Amino acid sequence: MPVLWKRTAALLSACLLAVALAACGSTTASGFKGEEHEVAQVVEKLQNEATAGEQKKICANILAGALVKQLSSVSGGCAEAIKRQLAEVDNLVVNVKSVQVNPAPHENTASALVTSTYSGKTAESTLTLVKEDGKWRISGTS
Repeated sequence: MPVLWKRTAALLSACLLAVALAACGSTTASGFKGEEHEVAQVVEKLQNEATAGEQKKICANILAGALVKQLSSVSGGCAEAIKRQLAEVDNLVVNVKSVQVNPAPHENTASALVTSTYSGKTAESTLTLVKEDGKWRISGTS
């Protein structure tokens, strides 16, 4: 397997984990204010678009440009990769537990701690976000 494909596959997994975490369930952006609210809204928007089957909108409006570019090199592109992952998700509940917007000089990055329940088990994950053209976008998981 070529190195580029391995890196792209790893990024795809990170991205799709973020999508899977937000696919079908509930988030609560209303408990946050300012930039933190905007970050939480991105997770909420991802959930809404994933639930509606709007993979193209996820790629165009929610994921970071660098991630979309790498996912576009995968067979079928970004939207098809997300569609395949969403087909594997069922009965998932997600909540935004906390949001951290990083201070200068990293003020264009943020993270959202989310809890998800899948098949009766709860897990925590951190979504990483970057601000591009004035909008928060999901760049992966950490």
